[in-house]
Order: sequence, then structure tokens, then C-alpha cells
Amino acid sequence: MFTVLDRISWPGHPDKPNEDICGVSGDWAWVIDTSIFPRTRPVMHETSDATWLARFADERLSNLAPHAQDGVTLLRHVMEEARTAYRAVAPVERHEDFVTWPLGAMTLVRRRDDVLDAWTFGDTTAYVRQPDGAVQVLGDAPGLREAEAAKAAELMQQAGSRPTAILDEPVFLTWLGERRERQRKSGVPAALLSINPDAVGRLRHQTALCLQGTAILLASDGFSALVDLYGAMDAGALMEAAMADGLEPLVKLAREIETERDPDGRLFPRFKTSDDTTAILLRA
Repeated sequence: MFTVLDRISWPGHPDKPNEDICGVSGDWAWVIDTSIFPRTRPVMHETSDATWLARFADERLSNLAPHAQDGVTLLRHVMEEARTAYRAVAPVERHEDFVTWPLGAMTLVRRRDDVLDAWTFGDTTAYVRQPDGAVQVLGDAPGLREAEAAKAAELMQQAGSRPTAILDEPVFLTWLGERRERQRKSGVPAALLSINPDAVGRLRHQTALCLQGTAILLASDGFSALVDLYGAMDAGALMEAAMADGLEPLVKLAREIETERDPDGRLFPRFKTSDDTTAILLRA
């Protein structure tokens, strides 16, 4: 079983809903980071269907994980239930409209004996610190971050914009809309948490040694930015700081970088000044 040492989840902006969540249940734990196409009218939540998807998945994982044996089967079940719930409320024309769906990155982990299984969608990250101090990073976030930062720099330059406004710029909305439309036309499910259960076929699965005393940090990209975007520290230093002083000082450091050192996104190109920032620190 996991012991929760600390957890934190801050919205990127006080006036916007937090579309991240994290949780733990027995030998299972997860972090979820959802999003939705800007200006999409919500049908499942008062302000954001992305928030609905994060909360729905968190609730169902909490209930189902203790009885699960496999991450792929577990997530397929959750996504099937999400599809049923969504279609019961959403207009028929949105049932197959991929562009309007809430989508999510997530990392789901399970400890079985001395092995940690990790299933990943998108750019969430698992940091695994062994009792001897060695740290392993699981997930695709570093590579995805590099590509996203390059695109953010390109679009901000084209629009003459900055992270506070780029999400409303026509050049950004056109790029994102075309990206989602290409995904829909391809017929291949996006490798993301969604209301399409077939996406579980694109989960990334990795394993790591997980002896008693191993520490695991699950992080959304708003948190892992300290390592893979801002370069404020490496993975080992991140884990050491989290273990020593908890998670809040690390989130405050991220906010300082975002709002004081680089509010214009010139040093660290990005699509938001501050993203939702979520992490959960566990010990096996």
C-alpha cells in the first residue's frame, strides 16, 4: 500500500477551474491533467467539461482500483463509464465530435510486490526514488514538452502575443482546431484519457523497482515544468526537495518563475502564464 506524504493541486489562474486532480487507493495512485478546446460550451459541468472528466475519473478510480488487477482494463472500464455518462447528457451532435470532447493526460501506477507498474497518457510524469537515492523518470513529458515549447514560441511570435493571451489568438485556435480535426479524421484514438475507451490501446506501460521505502511523485506538467521546462532542478533534486520540505515550496517556486522571472514567456515559451499544478508524493 501507499502512504501519502503530501499532495497539492493549485489552479493556474484563480478565476478559472482547476482541471487537474490526483488520488490514491490502496496499491494504486494517479494524477490527471485534463483540458478542452477553448470556448467549448460545457454540458457536464458549470464551467468546464475538463473538470468534470477529471473528477469523474478520480471518483471511479477510487471505487474500482481496489478490485482491479490490470491498469489497461481498469482505465477501459472508467472510460466506458465516462462515455455513458457523457452521452446521457451531451447533445447527440457532440457524441462523436472529438473536437468538443474533454481530454486528459494521466499517469496511473500500481505497486505489486517489489514492482511499480506505470501507465501513461500524455505529459504527466512519475518520479521514482529508490531507498538508495537513485531516481527514475517514467513517462513521455520531456519530449512532449520540447515540442510544445517550440510551438508556443512559434505561435506567440506570429501573433505578437504572450502566455496571458495566446489561447485567445486566432492563430492558436486555428492550429489547435486543425490538430484535433486531423486526429479525428485519422480514425486512430488520441493517446489521452477521454470518452473513447479504445484509447487504452495506446497507453504507455513502464515498470520500475519498488522496494519498501521507495518514494513516488506523480506530477502534472504544471509541476514537472520545474525540471523539464524551467530547468530549476533535475529530477533527483526535485525528489530531495519534495521529501525534505513538501510540495508547496516547489509550487511557489514555479509560480515565482512564471509571474516574476518570465511572465512574457520569452525564456520559457508556453501557452499559459501558469498551468494547473498538481502532485502527490507517496511512499511504498
